[in-house]
Amino acid sequence: MSDNAQQAEDNRKFDLQRIYTKDLSFETPNTPDVFTMEWKPESNLSLNSEVNKLGDDAFEVILAVTVTTKLGDKTAYLVEVQQAGIFTLRGFSNEEMGPMLGAYCPNILFPYAREVVSDLVIKGGFPQLLLTPVNFDHLFQQHIQQIQEGSTEPAN
Repeated sequence: MSDNAQQAEDNRKFDLQRIYTKDLSFETPNTPDVFTMEWKPESNLSLNSEVNKLGDDAFEVILAVTVTTKLGDKTAYLVEVQQAGIFTLRGFSNEEMGPMLGAYCPNILFPYAREVVSDLVIKGGFPQLLLTPVNFDHLFQQHIQQIQEGSTEPAN
C-alpha cells in the first residue's frame, strides 16, 4: 500500500452517534377473529432505506421494515418500523460512501428493527416472529444494477 493510500485510510472515521426508533405502527385489523383460526401464517417482508445528510460528516440512515402477516385472505397483523441511526463518516471516497450508507449502516440497524418487530408481535398476542438475517450488501448491489439498467422498481 502506498503512503498516500495508507494516509487516506488512516484519515477515515466511522462513528455511530445514536440509534433510535423513529416511527412504528402495529395493526391487527381482524382481531379477535384471527385468534380463532388455525395459525398457518404467510408473512411478507419489505425493506427500504433512506439517507438524510445532517452536516458535513453526519448522516441519518433510516431503515424501514414492513411485515404483513396473513391467514388466508385475512390480515393477522401489519408491523411498520422505521429504525434510524446517526452516523459520522469522514474520509471515505465517493465510491465508498454508497455501500457504507446503503448497506453497512442498514446492516447495523437491522437487529434493532428485528427486536422491535418481535416485541410488537408478541405484545399483540401473536407467536414470536424472528426475521431472518438480511444480506444488505447483496440488496445494495441489486439496487445499483437496477439503476444502471434504468429500472426504478425497488428490490425486495
